[in-house]
Amino acid sequence: MPAGFSKEPGTQGPNAQGPPLEVSPKGRRKITRWAAAIALGGFLFGFDTGVVSGALLYVKKDFDLNSFEQGSVVSVLLIGAMIGAMSGGRLADSIGRRKALGGIGAVFLVGTALAAAANGYPLLMVGRVVLGLAVGAASATVPVYLAEISPPSIRGRLLTMNQLMITTGILVAYLVNLAFSGIESWRGMFSVGAVPAGLMVVATLWFLPESPQWLISHGKEDEARRHLTSATDETTAHSLLTQARQQLAEERAKRAAAARTSDGSTKLLAPDVRPALIVGLTLAAVQQFGGINTIIYYAPTIIEETGLTASNSIFYSVVIGVINLAMTLVAIRLVDRAGRRILILASLGLMAISVFMLGLTFVLDTSSVLMLLCMVVYIAAYAGGLGPVFWTLIGEIFPPTVRAKGSSASTAVNWMSNFIVSLAFLPLANALGEGETFWIFAGICVLAFFFVSRYLPETRDRSPEQIEAALQSRFGHSRPKKSA
Repeated sequence: MPAGFSKEPGTQGPNAQGPPLEVSPKGRRKITRWAAAIALGGFLFGFDTGVVSGALLYVKKDFDLNSFEQGSVVSVLLIGAMIGAMSGGRLADSIGRRKALGGIGAVFLVGTALAAAANGYPLLMVGRVVLGLAVGAASATVPVYLAEISPPSIRGRLLTMNQLMITTGILVAYLVNLAFSGIESWRGMFSVGAVPAGLMVVATLWFLPESPQWLISHGKEDEARRHLTSATDETTAHSLLTQARQQLAEERAKRAAAARTSDGSTKLLAPDVRPALIVGLTLAAVQQFGGINTIIYYAPTIIEETGLTASNSIFYSVVIGVINLAMTLVAIRLVDRAGRRILILASLGLMAISVFMLGLTFVLDTSSVLMLLCMVVYIAAYAGGLGPVFWTLIGEIFPPTVRAKGSSASTAVNWMSNFIVSLAFLPLANALGEGETFWIFAGICVLAFFFVSRYLPETRDRSPEQIEAALQSRFGHSRPKKSA
């Protein structure tokens, strides 16, 4: 156990680092409100990735899109998201988490206006790219921002709020699609996204504080003290400021030494960070190559192929969205109780079984009800584990000095994988068959299960130093003081 940390979770020792470890119920409520406002970025992430599933049914008719153009309307957002994710960490490090989030909200507004007003395929593509920039930057910034305002005792819960808002955004997008399907208005579907984007801009201007850790690292201790004392007392705030200064100095020295010994490698490739990077990038890829967004993006299209009308297909996709949200709420309840590792293992195992069975329903050409049941089980498995816990982990596994960069790298890989899967799904399904394509996803889930069981330690109630030691032990680099 590192010096300064109590054996009891949530307690504070003299060398602890990070956000308040002990806060009053009033302070927790305030931090939770901050977290909800920050997670509006996650809501927009979910809305703008989900709304296209229903809008596509009508856009393809209005603009006479072929199958490749339909896929590109979905996947071009992901190109923007890759760029946004890679730049989001640098932006948040340079101007601060709060200003970065406000700028992201403004980009959401611009992209929404372009998409809703598009008079043809080219302008719609431009709008989707702009929305992608905002989605990617939000996906990299929000987990870092949440991690840096969250007390460790509820850190997992607040970090999973990002996934809760993503799934809420997807469900709201499906409901909006259903509401506008009667008049077949895809422009109305896109336009609704301006409301949460405007709220996010307002929240960052008048409500949200800057991350105390960012302020401390940039020499703005008086401002950090004000934010800390608004959620805790003066004595604790002073202690936290002292601890943060000390650990920042220690980490910078350690990163500099690691960089020298690794022949000029970047900080993310330093030997002590490398295991976290491998885990983060692998889970980022698995989250997409497990097949989730083929269902999120193409659920109405897949269901429509069974002979249902467009409006009925959208209705059934709402059922999927409800299950997605409900199971995310379950994960939020469990992540700080059961732990991260067990939730991901259970999730991957059930995903593998259900997506295999989904493929079988296509191969055997069974009823649409059985197909929908397999989709629901798959979504439930994903939303109850891999979906939310991935975002919790990338806010935890990287050391504080490289957390924003690690989050950016992981989310960039996440969006790159998303792009590859979403663009390739329809052509692959046409070439191999839908069922055989889903079996590929099942195989990936099985491989991921074995990777997680070998290399991912539990991170619940652990300090950054303990998490780093556990990762090193899993990769055979060193032996931590307590088992991984």
